[in-house]
Amino acid sequence: MMIFNSQISIVNHRLTGNGVVHLQCAKNTRKLVGPDMIVLHYTGGTSPMSSALFLTRPDVTASAHLVIGREGELVQLVPFNIEAWHAGRSWYAGRAELNHYSIGIELDNLGKLRVEGNTFVAECGRKVKPEDVHADCSGEELTYWHRYTSVQVRTLVEVCKLLESNYPIRDVVGHSDITNRKIDPGLALEFALREAF
Repeated sequence: MMIFNSQISIVNHRLTGNGVVHLQCAKNTRKLVGPDMIVLHYTGGTSPMSSALFLTRPDVTASAHLVIGREGELVQLVPFNIEAWHAGRSWYAGRAELNHYSIGIELDNLGKLRVEGNTFVAECGRKVKPEDVHADCSGEELTYWHRYTSVQVRTLVEVCKLLESNYPIRDVVGHSDITNRKIDPGLALEFALREAF
């Protein structure tokens, strides 16, 4: 779904609009009252639907509210008034256990890449074309990341604005901002946000 070509809204804590797909994530039942944070992640998976289906499995101890695909597709797994299991052991601004306060958004992205010969490879083993790679030299060594698409980033921004107009959101952070165990959503997202706007 291209969010800019159709109207989306939030009704009963669910996104509605042309093309929004809803899945059932029965393992999540705890109420989430007045979420005031959005936590961004990357999936590390091969497609938005495969990642969404994985996160809904009852034997998987993770979930999220939304998955945003590379073409702007939106898949909602958990209503915004139910806690999802995306933050894990986490802390930010004096609070811990941030699943209790936040909406988790997964972006379809392969994350940090390694170089094998002349090929960029994701953790899942998928090869990434050079034009889909963001090289980052801001740290001590050169690192490579899967690029986010412009439509995906615009969709993310639009969804965040919609959430901010419906909930008392005061912070939008990356998973790496709330725990030192994670590196997502990765350095490529900051670059993509600057490039898109």
